[in-house]
Amino acid sequence: MLKHGILGLLNYGDMTGYEIMTIFHESLSHFWTAQTSQIYRELQVLEKEGWIKSEHVVQKSRPDKKILSITLAGKEELNRWLKDNQPVNVRTPFLMKTFFRGECSIEENLAFFRSIAENPSAFPNGSDAACAAAEHYAAMIGDSEKTMFWKFTIEFGLMYEEMVKQWCKKCISELEKVKRENTAD
Repeated sequence: MLKHGILGLLNYGDMTGYEIMTIFHESLSHFWTAQTSQIYRELQVLEKEGWIKSEHVVQKSRPDKKILSITLAGKEELNRWLKDNQPVNVRTPFLMKTFFRGECSIEENLAFFRSIAENPSAFPNGSDAACAAAEHYAAMIGDSEKTMFWKFTIEFGLMYEEMVKQWCKKCISELEKVKRENTAD
């Protein structure tokens, strides 16, 4: 998935590894995490696959840089991946833990769901900052039809966070009911 995220970014234009990392952390990291080292490792793999190419640029007053661009084979791979319609995947360690939480006490489970419900947003600077970053990069790309999908992704993230919080509140309510019933016995 990381490789396709990088190909997607390079499809918008040539960039350095640093620019890819910066844009990734300001946009894609709201729903897909990757360390800087992972991004740079993936860039090497993408170049070996022939999906990106690099050009070494010598600079006089600054360190040299490497400009990366997507190749025709990279565009084909990106398009193949985009057309691969797989169902929405809800595979997450969070749900695996939830499934087996019957092994924990009511108090531990209440603490678990409260901590999830009170988790900070995936948008650390707020959704307004995410929207502003999307608008900034959209202006650079200049294709509102392509970049409207960034807005869709941010909206999904916000709605998903709200759904998780509501679900946690429901779980807490049910656990508190069981706790009251156990106390009454």
